[in-house]
Amino acid sequence: MKAQPLSSASAARASALSRAIAAGPVAENGKSGGVLSAALGLVFFSVLAGILVAVIALPPILVAGRTASASIGFFESLPDYITIDQQSQRNVIYGNRDGQPVPIATVFNQDREDVGWNSVSQYIKDATVAGEDRRFYEHGGVDVKAMVRAAAGNVANANITSGSSTIAMQLVKNILVQRAMQISDPKKQKAAYNAAIDETMNRKLREMKFAIGLEKRYTKNEILLGYLNIAGFGGNTYGIETAALKYFSVSAKDVTLPQAASLVAMLQQPNLRNLSSPDLYPANKERRDLILADMRELGYITAAQYREAVATPIEPKLQAPHNGCLYASDAKFACDFALRIAPTLEALGKTEAERAAAWARGGYEIFTSIDLNQQDVAQAALSTSAPAAETRFALGASAVSVQPGTGRILVMAQNKEFDNSGTGSGATATAVNFNTDHQFGGSSGFPTGSTYKIFTLADWLKNGRRLSDVVNGTSRPFSLSSFNSRCANFNGQRPFTFHNDTPNEGGNMTVQAATQNSVNVAFITMAQQLDLCDITDTAKSMGVHRADGGELQSVPAAVIGTNEIAPLTMAGAIATIGTNGIYCAPTIIDRVVAPGGAELAGQPKACSQALDPNVASTEAYALSAVMRAGTGRPGNPLDGVPIVGKTGTTDYSDHNWLIATTTKVALAVWVGNIDGGHASLRKTTVAGTNGYNTKFNIFRATMLSLNSNPEYRGGAFPPPDPSLVSGTGRASNK
Repeated sequence: MKAQPLSSASAARASALSRAIAAGPVAENGKSGGVLSAALGLVFFSVLAGILVAVIALPPILVAGRTASASIGFFESLPDYITIDQQSQRNVIYGNRDGQPVPIATVFNQDREDVGWNSVSQYIKDATVAGEDRRFYEHGGVDVKAMVRAAAGNVANANITSGSSTIAMQLVKNILVQRAMQISDPKKQKAAYNAAIDETMNRKLREMKFAIGLEKRYTKNEILLGYLNIAGFGGNTYGIETAALKYFSVSAKDVTLPQAASLVAMLQQPNLRNLSSPDLYPANKERRDLILADMRELGYITAAQYREAVATPIEPKLQAPHNGCLYASDAKFACDFALRIAPTLEALGKTEAERAAAWARGGYEIFTSIDLNQQDVAQAALSTSAPAAETRFALGASAVSVQPGTGRILVMAQNKEFDNSGTGSGATATAVNFNTDHQFGGSSGFPTGSTYKIFTLADWLKNGRRLSDVVNGTSRPFSLSSFNSRCANFNGQRPFTFHNDTPNEGGNMTVQAATQNSVNVAFITMAQQLDLCDITDTAKSMGVHRADGGELQSVPAAVIGTNEIAPLTMAGAIATIGTNGIYCAPTIIDRVVAPGGAELAGQPKACSQALDPNVASTEAYALSAVMRAGTGRPGNPLDGVPIVGKTGTTDYSDHNWLIATTTKVALAVWVGNIDGGHASLRKTTVAGTNGYNTKFNIFRATMLSLNSNPEYRGGAFPPPDPSLVSGTGRASNK
């Protein structure tokens, strides 16, 4: 089929455009004032479309006259301009050291750091113009001369092999690609992405019209800088600053001439010419040397500079990987926890989709509550007392600290190294955060042993019972139907015999003594006189929930710690005693700074009066004896700071706990088997001491450091309620 000539109207437009071409160059630093953008404006957009169809598309594909008209119609229907958007940026996560924020990790979908005009080397600017668009400062967004030259090449090749894209047109393409990638709907995203990259006439027309609009709206420098900040440089590297840092470990303002040309050489084929592998060096050097020749021809560099630059070998200095918490400088598990929380913050958007899109665009600064000084102390204590390389059994250990009254997490550490690469890193590393719930990268929790007794004690006091009340702590069978439980039915179940941790332990004792010595059966006796579901509700009011998301068990055995709970949850619970009954949900993100510098809220504070103050102060009185003369004494720092707490050991001694709080800081330490095995810590030597003592050693070192900081040094607890301490001493031996 023969190609049809352009209509008379199109021919007239083409003639008008030809007469207008000689209007002259635009100002380098001012707004574009060339023919296509200022003198003639939108009147000749359709002319441009007609010419493009005629000289580029017609030879190889024989576009008919009506197809040309359709393309012109599409061109005229496009909006007049496009804006240079804020592009995807790095998110930065901070900790605190010596009271000052310190970046610990960068997290991004695209590795990009926008920079200003003066932060880019002139070598890079000149190389980009020479290599990508040598008449950049002369045309108004579309280089008609280059377009005609490209058309001749297309005719010779019987295909569209060149489209003579200007820097403005390439910027338009990149903007449209980036906008497509931000669409959450996969089908719509794919359609928008294909429309931005497909080799079609409409895409070229779109790029041309938007490029002309860019030249009317922005200065030449703004367009060139916008292109350098948005362009891809291979893999996940975007923008000239990030590229310079990644491939040469220098800022974009400090690159040498050959380095600048190497970076610009990547622009046309970033995945084939980047410097991530020696296999790509030859292709980069070939393109680099052509750019250097163009720079010499245009007078940007001297012949001597050219000779020296082309003689320079390709010698990148690659920057180490740095995306994500795997490469955090400190507190990697805390980083991972914050990273999972950040995209849920309401400050990022009203809906889940808005928040996800905002986080993907990035540019946020996330300021966490982690005290890196204290974090380092806890990490050192864990590494020393619970070696990650233990091979006899799967030894895990963690330490997590929160502030009573705020819930701010100060420390989140564990004995295993953090590795979420998915490549496998052996027994010394894991991606599982032992401290948190399963949904936040944690395990499914650990049985808490006798630490759970603090909830039975709290409910005991809430019901007006006393620490001086006497209970029977002797091991014996219990009829399950004898337990009150408004949310469960144990009728028909056989009696169960509960045992104490220490042989021959038992007899009648006060609740105070039972607490100090952690007598299991005494607490089972106490639970008989309460309602198991009330005990569960008391635990819930103090923030307790199962780490796996299931319902807390309200069975008699739960009284002595069969529910599997995360250490962070137990730290928050014991902190309730430290602040006179006020429970504050643990948080790790204090505040957020948006890309534009606006201060945004962090995690919302959720505090409530879980226990009446007289109940909390009386429980603190009972738990102080645990740390002073009871089962928790080996973990007491003995530094003069009042402390209250509770130990916990499971049936097989395969999980050990110590949770305790001052009025200013709470700390939970867990040590145990992470593979479900039942290796007894009491029968194992770990780091030169009995494994049962491991929790004490970790706790003591960490709490001693916390107390040494005046900000965290606690004071005296409120006095107990006398009516809840002593009374008739009535026996409660049910």
